Formats: sequence, structure tokens, C-alpha cells
Amino acid sequence: QVQLVESGGGLVQAGGSLRLSCAASGRTFSPYTMGWFRQAPGKERDFVAAISWRGGSPFYADSVKGRFTISRDNAKNAVYLQMNSLKPEDTAVYYCAAGPPRYIVYVREYDYWGQGTQVTVSS
Repeated sequence: QVQLVESGGGLVQAGGSLRLSCAASGRTFSPYTMGWFRQAPGKERDFVAAISWRGGSPFYADSVKGRFTISRDNAKNAVYLQMNSLKPEDTAVYYCAAGPPRYIVYVREYDYWGQGTQVTVSS
């Protein structure tokens, strides 16, 4: 089992920045692909970004490319999501997830999930 706890959400004005963190505990953190997803009210949970266990080749949803950056620190069992130039449409609950070590973007492919952290972007 891997336990994931997100933090860093909050209220920010459009154009602002936030940095989300996800702390992992339990089984060995390193082999997993780590991802961020988000879910707005009344909508499905959508892929945002993911990073391989070695930290290379991060991949992003088109809607966040150039604005969000995912990174990880295996020594600290942590993954981060730096969000810049935030827009009101980025408002959602953001979830951290862990999955098998391959290119994965679908909710069903991830094995472990955090409880989520709310991000609200005001216009």
C-alpha cells in the first residue's frame, strides 16, 4: 500500500501561482509513476500531469502545458505540481496518484490516490 497526502491548495487570483505537494508513505515510492489529476464540480476526474519514477519525461494535459510543472524528489518521497498563470478554469480538487512505471494518463490505470486538495482561482 502507498498512502498519499496532498497539500498546498488554496484560493488565488487569476494569474497567480500555487505549488501543490504530495507526500507518500508506505511501500517503496520510487518505482511508481506519479500523477496529478483534477476534478471540478459536476465533471469527471481529468489527467493533469505525470512523471516517471526516474523523474524524466514528464507529460502534461494540453490545457496546462507551459503553465504547470511536475517534479518529484524520491529521497523525500514527494511529488510536486508548480502551477503558474492560473485561470478560473483551473479551479478543482487536485488529486495525487501513484501507478505502475509506464506512460499512464487514465484514472483507471492508477492504483493509489490521495484525498485531494482544493484549488480555487478567482477572476
